[in-house]
Amino acid sequence: MQGGTAGRAQVHTGIMTTMTASSLTAFHWEVQPAAEAIVQDAVREFLARCPRSQALAERLYRETGTRFGDWIDYLVMPDGSPQNWLAAGFVEEIEGGETVLVHPGGIFPRVLVRPGERRVAALKVESVADFLAAQGLELPTEGEPLGQFRQAVICQCEETELRIVERHGSRAFRPETVPAEQRLLALRHMERLRTRRRHFATDAEGFAHANQLIDAAMADLGRDWTCELFFAAEREYWQRRNRAAQWQKARQDALGLGWANHDHHTYRSSRECFTLLIATLEKLGFTCRERFTPGREAGWGAQVLEQPVTGVTIFADVDMSPEELLGDFAHEPLPARHELGTVGLWCALHGEAFLEAGMHHLECQFDFDGLRQQMEANGLGMMKPFTDYAYLRQAFTSGERWPVSHERVERLLASGRITQHQADKFRAEGAIGSHLENLERNQGFKGFNQQGITEIIDGTDPRRQGA
Repeated sequence: MQGGTAGRAQVHTGIMTTMTASSLTAFHWEVQPAAEAIVQDAVREFLARCPRSQALAERLYRETGTRFGDWIDYLVMPDGSPQNWLAAGFVEEIEGGETVLVHPGGIFPRVLVRPGERRVAALKVESVADFLAAQGLELPTEGEPLGQFRQAVICQCEETELRIVERHGSRAFRPETVPAEQRLLALRHMERLRTRRRHFATDAEGFAHANQLIDAAMADLGRDWTCELFFAAEREYWQRRNRAAQWQKARQDALGLGWANHDHHTYRSSRECFTLLIATLEKLGFTCRERFTPGREAGWGAQVLEQPVTGVTIFADVDMSPEELLGDFAHEPLPARHELGTVGLWCALHGEAFLEAGMHHLECQFDFDGLRQQMEANGLGMMKPFTDYAYLRQAFTSGERWPVSHERVERLLASGRITQHQADKFRAEGAIGSHLENLERNQGFKGFNQQGITEIIDGTDPRRQGA
């Protein structure tokens, strides 16, 4: 089966490890055309049998630039054996006492085979109540408000059923009873995460404070629920500082979807804070996936991490020296250095992405051309695509310009890390801070374009703005 190495994830527990050249190829993602074909056939057949779903699919494209298939959380197939799915690379797992088909080598919905039942497509949303309100529907909902799993049946035809699903650190297919006291605690911890302090005298104090909030939430809610709440708060903070994100979120909220189509969250980190960032993410249940070490001249590296229950994926960038590329830079401290690359300068200008700056960008799954055309028609610019393959297309919105504090500019100028001309431009114009990323994945491709990311990182260097 293609992508067979994808399941052998390294789980880090805080113990230092020695990375070798073979570690760089531990995750080799490949396209999965057979799996995509069988999923697309199932979705097409579902849409053909469910006119209301077809109408929703048309609205998704027209009003949000997204594709129906990218919102699917799970499918229920009523017919036959799963042999065709297994031949396409899906494997059987037992979840909640029943057999579920999952694909370890690509991004595909989970599939339940339930003979005799209707065909089901369950779409993921951030809030069932928001979806129902936006659609003007008054329907019964399975699962308690503020619980970990909720779903509602939107329509039933003779052979099909459309559902919406809301998850908070749960992979269940049916609601489980959550005590009212714990659901109230979830609301309290969400408020604390949304309002967490991000400005400190030192970055270490900021990470310590965030970890205190995370520890308190995990004690009451567990790791996975805490992780889901944490990143909902992170997206909210980032969105407040990015107008393209606000415009697109308003469109998705108009249909009641939220950011449930997120693909990955990107954090930029200074060298000094990188191990603190990784350790915090691992506490939240992330495991390290592939590492990006794009060559001796690139000047940066990245660690990709994934949380297997919530499905949240992180792309964490950091300035790198050539001799550090084969080290375990996610866990071995990177010493401070005078030279700043693109990532280091961004952090020096704006702060750590985990703290006051917020994420560099959120990447969501869209119809690539559809979103670009809709954004440009509304006066929102898109940068040149940095990946344009049949199986992966990526482009940033035009950068959101943030003001830079006088103290940060003076500190960089005094240390000789920027020129007087650059200091004057940063004072007058600010510096590019964040983006929304337009991404389209096809054939289940789960990886990234290393060369394209190198070019876009270089292209968003604050020193190049206006050049």
